Amino acid sequence: MAITDDVLVIGGGLAGATAALAAAETAPDARVRLVTAKQSTLRHASGLIDVLGYAPGSEGQEQGHGQKQKPIVDPFAELDTLPTGHPYERVGGEAVRDAIEFFDDIAGDAYAGGHTDKNALVPTHGGTVKPTARYPTATADGLASDDRDALLVGFETLPDFEAPLAAAHIESAGAPFDARGVTLSFPGIVRDDAKVTRYAHLLDRDERVQSPGGSVNGEIGAREALAAAVESHLEGEPRVGFPAILGDDRPAAVRESLADALGVDVFEIPMGPPSLPGLRLEDLLYAELEDAGVRVTSGVPVVDYEAADGRIDHVVVDRNGAEIPHEAAQYVLATGGLVGKGIESGRERVSEPLFDCHVPHASDRYDWFVDDVFGEQPYARFGLAPDRELRPLDSTDDPEFRNLRAAGAVLGGYDYAAEKSGAGVSLATGYVAGTRAGEEI
Repeated sequence: MAITDDVLVIGGGLAGATAALAAAETAPDARVRLVTAKQSTLRHASGLIDVLGYAPGSEGQEQGHGQKQKPIVDPFAELDTLPTGHPYERVGGEAVRDAIEFFDDIAGDAYAGGHTDKNALVPTHGGTVKPTARYPTATADGLASDDRDALLVGFETLPDFEAPLAAAHIESAGAPFDARGVTLSFPGIVRDDAKVTRYAHLLDRDERVQSPGGSVNGEIGAREALAAAVESHLEGEPRVGFPAILGDDRPAAVRESLADALGVDVFEIPMGPPSLPGLRLEDLLYAELEDAGVRVTSGVPVVDYEAADGRIDHVVVDRNGAEIPHEAAQYVLATGGLVGKGIESGRERVSEPLFDCHVPHASDRYDWFVDDVFGEQPYARFGLAPDRELRPLDSTDDPEFRNLRAAGAVLGGYDYAAEKSGAGVSLATGYVAGTRAGEEI
């Protein structure tokens, strides 16, 4: 027998989680389910919530001739200037604001930036500065707009963050402060292949580690040992930045302990995957899903569907080899783009693999890209073309299915990497798709 819900969200990333939460809030008595085939892509994300960092297609943005466009100061003021077909143009600027406020309510004091419409400039592990609308509170004391000098601390066993190089890049980017970088041994970690969660858990639990000093039994807590290792390298800097490994379950307590011991402000620098800020965001969202009564089914790919009279009747999931039908009144597709395989590219065709929704693209595959590696690549904008209800449109601009909406990177019409708009688009389209689905119940 089919499993029956009112709203079924397919995809467990930021867009899918937001859609499920919005549907549950809009229709409190509805049965909302989220199904996902694999672990959320959030664990690979920086944890930053960008709305719009750079205007799409602007002259001089990373196009190989030495010019760089300045980051957008107020992303909300730019929303009305976006081209037709951009996901923000589809949902409208007011919906983008509503979605960010929806996120603010969920995130609470775990995120900062809600006091202003302006983008914050957040240093990243490579020494670049990213314009973003919301950022983890753990990064707040590290903003590049802050003119206080900073010491960046890296670790020998964590080669993904070269603190001296990052500091040099930050200074060359024109940050209004002096930055220095040092590389230290991390107390209690000797293996180069230790996972970032190992660093975090050691600090969360304040495990005993070997101390070079004369403490009892030759051991002290990991937080005290880390502070002692850093203290001798301070040269009057009022803030210290660490790679984002300062705790998983208790990051605020870890930062507070280090700040108290060092007498300075302590902040984290977002890292590449796997990302602790991304994992923390995933934990936050999935705890909210549980509190909202959303049923989450993980590890079950959707492999087929049945439709009639222009509506999806049910989908079929593969549960350990058994094909189980799931039916719902409304569906939201949030399976990701080319990277997440929600959009697939073959030699002859670009497609959406689940419902075979239309993906606009040139018939000649050599028109999918340009030779200039820094140029605007057409494939970066591949995805579904939706109406203003976020229903995917077919080749004649009619809805593929009346009860299907799409959200996040599966949508086309924008280049999230160049624009720095990925998380914002996922939030805005997830919020609108989930809200509209809930209203239809």
